[in-house]
Order: sequence, then structure tokens, then C-alpha cells
Amino acid sequence: MNGVRPVLEPTLFERSRPGRGDGKVPHPPRDALAGVPAEQRRTAPPALPELSEPEVIRHFVRLSHLNYSVDAGFYPLGSCTMKYNPKLNEWAARLPGFAALHPLAPEALAQGTLQLLWELERLLAEIGGMKAVTLQPAAGAQGELTGILMARAYHEWRGDDARRKVIVPDSSHGTNPATASMAGFETVHVASDGRGDVDLETLRGALGQDVAAVMLTNPSTLGLFEEKICDILEAIHAAGALAYMDGANLNAVLGRFKPGTAGFDVMHFNVHKTFSTPHGGGGPGAGPVGVGETLEPFLPGPRVLRDGDGTFRLERPGERPDSIGRVRAFHGNVGVLVRAYAYIRAHGGPGLMRVSEDAVLAANYVRARIRGAYDIPFDRICKHEFVASAKSLKARTGVRTLDVAKRLIDHGFHPPTIYFPLVVEEALLIEPTETETLETLDAFADALLAIAEEAERDPGTVTSAPHEAPIGRVDEATAARQPNLRWCPAAGAETPCPD
Repeated sequence: MNGVRPVLEPTLFERSRPGRGDGKVPHPPRDALAGVPAEQRRTAPPALPELSEPEVIRHFVRLSHLNYSVDAGFYPLGSCTMKYNPKLNEWAARLPGFAALHPLAPEALAQGTLQLLWELERLLAEIGGMKAVTLQPAAGAQGELTGILMARAYHEWRGDDARRKVIVPDSSHGTNPATASMAGFETVHVASDGRGDVDLETLRGALGQDVAAVMLTNPSTLGLFEEKICDILEAIHAAGALAYMDGANLNAVLGRFKPGTAGFDVMHFNVHKTFSTPHGGGGPGAGPVGVGETLEPFLPGPRVLRDGDGTFRLERPGERPDSIGRVRAFHGNVGVLVRAYAYIRAHGGPGLMRVSEDAVLAANYVRARIRGAYDIPFDRICKHEFVASAKSLKARTGVRTLDVAKRLIDHGFHPPTIYFPLVVEEALLIEPTETETLETLDAFADALLAIAEEAERDPGTVTSAPHEAPIGRVDEATAARQPNLRWCPAAGAETPCPD
């Protein structure tokens, strides 16, 4: 179904008027093309739209108003930690000394940036209970790959080439299996038990001399802290494997749980989530990786070092021969790292602990408010996010999770993560974060409750939503499989572009 409404912004081509862009920009010299071979020249001018500068600016401003942003509204996307990003961090990242520094600048001219990176490594190591940190990985997924590549290098260094498997519980982050495969390992899945935790006996049965590592997300994508985390780590190490922690959900446990102190050998930090950078739409991100003493020699290089005279420099080639080498050009997404540094410094230790406390309180409040209208598969105290389900609602009314998400748009809310984690049928994964007010949380819960009541009374209104958005219900499956990203003129707002 074509859901385009007539109120959508026309394209620049549709607004174009011949001659409107003329006269403001000086014309080139008459002989400007004399040096270009004739066969390389255009036979006709490019078909570009002609508009005045105010028209172009207003066009893009109107388009921006059609977008949903964290500055304009609440993002309850579970597993994403879409918190509001303080403008202080943006100011810090835009300071000319950071933003305008060339990546190949001599170390003598980059002392401020090098010092910030050196200090941030130590701050993250303290937060994670780790021995050392690399800042290179550009996002959490690359952080995962970096961690597993170090685990592979460790086993190879020991001459233990039989370890070709990585265990991934079904409540782990979705990128974990891909990471293990990209590093050349076979992925072994372990199911959750009835309380949503890793099934300890199944895990013990899967562990053996062929297992290199276990990738654990804690708190899990079910929003639950593993109740038997100490037993799990003990079993992993008893088998000679390494314990990897996916730090995507670190926002829930700041100041309360240090993975390295607990026994994890390696973890990544999604600093663009936990420590605040606007993200979504593919970036930007940063996924620093922390390691314990066992894996420190294998960290990517070059790391930032501090010499005896107090100056900072990068490691020299060959200075740490067991390093797995670079995983990212230069030193990662430094602007994101500057924001993370500013966020951590602004909060301090007590402030970061308060961040987690508020995030956990917000998630449990919304969970309690919608209980009854929606299924709560693991109805126990959650951390920063929780899983609800429209399974019973669908059985009674035919209204699916997708329909609930679309109807939320009419209530002015961005939908939560849906159909993930995969272990919960008709899942809604909801993460309020710590930055939202009680009034916002109540309004969101009220909207979910109103949709559930409407589904019982008038399911057709829900299944045909959204009704108030610029774009109505569209065929998302076809759009994903057969994207048409080429603009072409249409006879009317409802007319699809020809192939």
C-alpha cells in the first residue's frame, strides 16, 4: 500500500523554476573549459534544480521537522539507550583544538587530545574493573570483533588451536553470533531458563576443550541481570575458555557492577550509548574494549603512552609485538570519545551511579504501569529495560506488536524496539533511560494502555495505523527487499515511480 500523504514536502526538483538560481554566483571565464577535451564535456547542462538559497534552506528545515529526534521527543528503543545528550558534550567536542586537529599532526601539537584519550582509557578501565582499554573500535560491533580477535590471538599464543567454538546465549546482543563467525569460530547457542537467565546446566554441558570464549550480555537483552553470574564465570574459566561481556547494557549497572572485577576477561563499552552521543541511522559510535591482565598484550595498537617527562605519545611500531594490530584508522571516532570524557567528568562517580539508579527505576515504573494490559514474560525486577509482549492481545483481537508500534506514532511517540529479543513472541523491548521525566513516562504508559483498550474495542483502527503521520502504513518488507532510492517525477502524490 502506498502511504504517502499529500502534505509531504515536495522535492527540490518539483520546486525548481527555470532561471531562479541565476545571477547570484559569478559566471566562470569564457575559456574555463578550454583545457577539457571535447569528448569529456557535457553536451547539455546537468539537470539540477534551480532555487534560491532561502528556498533550499527552508526545504531542508521543513524536512527536519518531519524527522523524530531525541531533542524533540522520547525514544524508548530497548537495547539502544537513546538518552538525551547534554549540549555541554557537544560544546566540548567542537572545541577547535579537538575538532580541527589533523589526524597526522605531530605529537607535539596533539598533546591535549592525547592526554584526553590517555585519561579516558583509565576512566573506562576503572568503571569496568579492567586492566587496560583500547579506544580504537568505531562501534560496539567492532568492539566485539576486537575482543574475540584478542581471544583468538591468546589461544594461538598458547598453542591451543583446538578451541574453535564460541558460545552465545540466546539472550545476548544480536551481533554476537556474527562476530564469532567473522573471527572464524563456530557459534554455539545456549538457551535461557524459565526465569530468563542463561541455563547454567546447558552451558556447562556445552563447555569443553574446544570452546574459546563465551559471549555474555549482562544485563541481558531481556533486561535481566544474570542471577548466577559468579557460577557462570567459574564454569567458563574452569573449561579454559575466556569470558567476554557485551557492554551494550552497561547503563544499568554503573557503579554497581564491575565486569572485570567480577571475572570477565574482556568487554566492550558502547560509549555512544552509556556516555552520551547522538546516535542512530548508522552512527556515529565508539566501542572501546577493556581487558584483564591476560589479554593486555594483545590489545590493538598504537595505544597512548605517557613518558617520564609527562608528555604523551603513541606506541611505536613493534613496541608491543603480540598486539593484534590496528582495527581502525588513526584513533577511532575521537569526537565521540571527547563527548564520553565530558559526560564522565561532569557526572563523577556518584553521578554515574545515580544514572543507573534512575534508569532502573524508570524501566520498572513503566513495566509496573502496563502490566496486565500486556504480557510481561519475565515478571521480576528488571534493570534499565524490560520485555513486554502483545501475544495475548493478538490472540484476543488480532492486533500485533507491529500494530501497537504504528499506533504509538499517532500518540506522538517513537515506537520501542519490536520483535527483539527473538526468544519472546510479539516482543516489545522498552528502555526509558534515566533522562525522561515522570510526566513523559506516564504519558507513554498511558498511550500503551489506551492502545490496548482500543484494540479490544476497535481493532481496525489500530491495525491500520498510523493515521496522523506524514507517511501512512507502508509495505516495509517489500521496501527492505526491493528499495527504490531513485527520484523520478510522478503524476500525483499517490502514483508510484516507474521502474
